Amino acid sequence: MLAPLLFALLAAAPAPRATPTAEVAAVLDDWHAAAAAADEARYFAHFTKDAVFMGTDGTERWTRDQFHAWARPFFARGKAWSFRAHGRNVAFSRDGKVAWFDEALATPNMGPARGSGVLVREGAGWRLAQYNLSVPIPNALLDGVVKRIAQEHGKKP
Repeated sequence: MLAPLLFALLAAAPAPRATPTAEVAAVLDDWHAAAAAADEARYFAHFTKDAVFMGTDGTERWTRDQFHAWARPFFARGKAWSFRAHGRNVAFSRDGKVAWFDEALATPNMGPARGSGVLVREGAGWRLAQYNLSVPIPNALLDGVVKRIAQEHGKKP
């Protein structure tokens, strides 16, 4: 007789609230999932209105709207990109309204990559204010990469 009462009380109890770290992780995971599913509206809903996205090329610094225009053809063809985070660090401002993070990414087209950025709390949720996508270069390869970039730009390293 006590078991049904206990079960009813547990079922009626509110679910524990997610930690801020879990909330940020859920936003980032959903953002990546939206890209993989080519869900353009869901993907761009995760940005603040004044967000900035920085891509891997030094020329790729876009406002949210510029990035949206650049990315639209990828979403329109039904296949954007697929990044899977396999390691993430998150920190918060003292007032809990700003979060910054870095994440190790597995990507099918770039190999290992890294994302880092800033989220701000807007209402009850988190939105990306800045995202920086990069491809970490092992130190042992850096000299060769620097030389290749210099050659590409017509300069001597």
